[in-house]
Amino acid sequence: MKFINELREGERLCGIYLCKQKSSAVTKNGKPYDTVILQDKTGTLDGKIWDPNSQGIEDFDALDYVEVMGDVSVYAGSFQLSIKRARRASEGEYDPADYLPVSQNSTQEMYGHLEDYIKSIKNPYLGRLLSLIFLENEDFKASFCEHSAAKTVHHSFVGGLLEHTLQVTRMCDYLAGAYPFLKRDLLIASALLHDIGKTRELSAFPLNDYTDEGQLVGHIVIGAMMVEETVARLPGFPPVLKNELVHCILAHHGELEYGSPKKPALAEAVALNLADNADARLETLKEAFAFDKSKKEWLGYNKLFESNLRRTEEV
Repeated sequence: MKFINELREGERLCGIYLCKQKSSAVTKNGKPYDTVILQDKTGTLDGKIWDPNSQGIEDFDALDYVEVMGDVSVYAGSFQLSIKRARRASEGEYDPADYLPVSQNSTQEMYGHLEDYIKSIKNPYLGRLLSLIFLENEDFKASFCEHSAAKTVHHSFVGGLLEHTLQVTRMCDYLAGAYPFLKRDLLIASALLHDIGKTRELSAFPLNDYTDEGQLVGHIVIGAMMVEETVARLPGFPPVLKNELVHCILAHHGELEYGSPKKPALAEAVALNLADNADARLETLKEAFAFDKSKKEWLGYNKLFESNLRRTEEV
C-alpha cells in the first residue's frame, strides 16, 4: 500500500485505507455527494465521492476498511482524493497495524520516565495522589497509554497523550530549576495531571472522536473532577493544596476563549500554560513539516499559526 504521507498531487491512488468518517451532503446545485475521511498510520486524507450512486461505488460505513481508487489533487492547501471506485475490504486483505498512527517513542520507556517524575515528588500528599492515579490503576494506565492528546492538530496518535504529558512535564521540570520560586512538586504534579481528562473526552482508536462527556463537559473540567474524586479518598489532604492543584488544571489553556474555566492566578499555573502551549505548537510544526513531502522551502499559509510557514535552511 501507499501511505498517505507519500502522496503526490496528480497521481492516481489505489489501496486499502480505514474509513474514519463518512457523511453525505449536497452541492449548491442539489447533487448528492459523500465526504470520506481516510486514515492510515501516517495521517488522514479527505476524500470525495461526487456521485455515490455511480457504478463502482459499493456500500461501506465509517470504521470499515475500504479499497479506494481515485485521483489526488490539492484543495485549500491540503490533499484531496476524488474517489472513482470503492469497496469494503475483507479481513485478511489488510494489516490493522498499518492504519493506526502510533508514537515513534516506546510507550514502556515513556511511562517509565513518567514514573520517575512521580517518584521525585517529595510532598507525601501529591505523591500518594499521583500513585493512586498512575501506578495503582491498571485500567487508567492502559487507557492513558493508548489515547491520543487530540482528535487532530497535535499528538493525534496512539501514545500521543503520554508523549505530550511527558514533554510538558520535562519543560516544567526545567522551568522549576530555572525559576526556583516555583514550587516544583505542585508544578510537576499539575503537568502530569493536566490532561488526564482526555481519557474520557476522547474515545479509543480507531475512532478517536469526542465522547458525549467530552462534548458536554470537556477534558479540563473532567480532569479536575477526576482529581477531586481521588483526593476524596485521601484523608488529611490539605484543602489549599488541592485547590492550587485543581486551579492549575482548570487554567492550563491560559485564556477563557481557549477553553480554560479560569485564567492562571498562580505562578505554577502560568508555567504549566507556557509548557503546554509550547509543546502543542512545536509538535504541530513538526507534524506539518513531516506531512509535507514536497521539500519546498515554503509550506504555505497555516491557519493555526496565521503565517506562511517556511522550512529552516540546513547549514
